[in-house]
Amino acid sequence: MFKIIFRPLLVLLFFSVLTGAVYPLLITGLSQTLFPRQANGSIIIKDGKPIGSELIAQPFTQNKYFHGRPSAVYQTTANSSGSNYGPTSVKLMDLVKERVAAVTRTNPSADIKNIPADLVLASASGLDPHISPEAALLQVERIVQARNISKELIIKIINENIESQQAGFLGADRVNVLKLNLAIDAIMEAKHE
Repeated sequence: MFKIIFRPLLVLLFFSVLTGAVYPLLITGLSQTLFPRQANGSIIIKDGKPIGSELIAQPFTQNKYFHGRPSAVYQTTANSSGSNYGPTSVKLMDLVKERVAAVTRTNPSADIKNIPADLVLASASGLDPHISPEAALLQVERIVQARNISKELIIKIINENIESQQAGFLGADRVNVLKLNLAIDAIMEAKHE
């Protein structure tokens, strides 16, 4: 009996050590060596304090800031996932109608027929930190009024913060909402000095 159990137990132990210790340590070591900033969460530091991550969306609700994609998981990242509502879901349609109304309420100059999808539909993870350049441009008028800053300057900041498709063909052009808001904050701070 022992001979029958010994080999499977030995294989189980070998693969447990390999996949439970050796592989994770190797990958962690490589990522810390080759990509230390990304491996540690791409944290943005301002005045010596961490203020957010480039990789995880944060809620911005004030009129002076660009707003990101809608998400049900801003309070906690423990449950990062989409809503799983299908395209025929009545709940999803009601949610989209509410979000369209919110976008047009906070951005009165927005044309209801041309609201970018990323302002009314959450990403699959619910934590996407990016919006499309079109979604950023839709919010310009609101920020101009809230910050008393020129429209041209805000558009320039958007254009300077556009991240192109990954590897030249994956995804779409996008802007990181946190970086965009920090760039505008920096200009406002410099303006007041």
